[in-house]
Amino acid sequence: MKLLATTSLATLLLLSPWSLAAQTLPLTVEEKRLPLVEKQHPEFLQPFAPILEDFHHKILRSRDYDSLENATRSIGEALWTQAVAHIKSQQDFDDRPLYWSRLAASRLLRSLQPSFEISDGERRELLDCLEWTSRGKSGAEFPAADYRILVTGFDPFFLDRNLDQSNPSGVAALMLDGSTLTIGDQTVALEAALFPVRFEDFDRGDVEAFLTPYYRDKAADMVATLSMGRDDFDLENFPGKRRSANAYDNLNVLTGASATNPLVPKRGDAPLRGPEFVEFSLPAEAMIAIQKPWTVNDNHQVTTLKGPMEPDALKELDGQTSVQGSGGGYLSNEISYRSINLANQLQVKLPIGHIHTPRISPFDRDQEKAIVEQIKKLLKAAARADMNIP
Repeated sequence: MKLLATTSLATLLLLSPWSLAAQTLPLTVEEKRLPLVEKQHPEFLQPFAPILEDFHHKILRSRDYDSLENATRSIGEALWTQAVAHIKSQQDFDDRPLYWSRLAASRLLRSLQPSFEISDGERRELLDCLEWTSRGKSGAEFPAADYRILVTGFDPFFLDRNLDQSNPSGVAALMLDGSTLTIGDQTVALEAALFPVRFEDFDRGDVEAFLTPYYRDKAADMVATLSMGRDDFDLENFPGKRRSANAYDNLNVLTGASATNPLVPKRGDAPLRGPEFVEFSLPAEAMIAIQKPWTVNDNHQVTTLKGPMEPDALKELDGQTSVQGSGGGYLSNEISYRSINLANQLQVKLPIGHIHTPRISPFDRDQEKAIVEQIKKLLKAAARADMNIP
């Protein structure tokens, strides 16, 4: 029987005689929001319902772990590829279908029992595979080009405030992935990936795992991390090492960090190594010339245990303990810190920095479109300056 594209994932689960009876891994907080989305916003899942239906059947028909792993990888890659194609063809500037469809796919992996025995550890490996592939992390390989820019964005977050929240950094990543810019007779290729708003993924070292091959193999000429921030665009000059935001992640986890108790995150089993502050190296002067429609701020403001500072140079922060970097005390600041810190540790020299976009709430297509267009101009100006093209 061919299922309709509007079939809910809850219905898909009920179609299986194994369904929830054999569930071995509990649903996450993110996955538990899905029934409300299916009720209030079924349109978020509709674009990728055929992919999810296919995955449902492949899980049940898999005869061994290898076949299920292959199915998981192909479904993850299909989610990313079709999300990029969908957002570009529809011009809807909407990252929410990918976010919620990924969670629907992970719920299937947690909840359906294939025809063979599968351990909790194997199921977690499959979930990791789905996460990696559906975020563009397995396919961010640059075509031949004169210059290569790697871009990262984030999932929507604070979803218990706005279930229908979008994130313009995620929209930008999807819109920019696989695109090109032309500067004179030079071609600039862009590839992109998305990161979750989850502390545990950062503590595991996923940022470093993703970026290391690009740094080690000199496979990118510039790295720009993006996230949703304040009223305007901000170039975050001095990312700080420590977490201090008293804010939940998408799993409703609090770290216990605060302004008076800033905490060093982990990388694997050990505390993250590195100085208290690092420095943005994108060509800020060229980028702040792009002042429309939003202002672009060259942000130097940080907070240390001694109080607020606005240094002109990294050396002025010697001996200070970070509370907030220029990008704050949450994961936006942290991806910036980790991307620069890793390059420093690997002794790689290339322009790296974080761009905070204007915030939107919860979704505004016209604003998201304008934000993406200004990001393209910012990246083009940065590439032009780094390539020394007048």
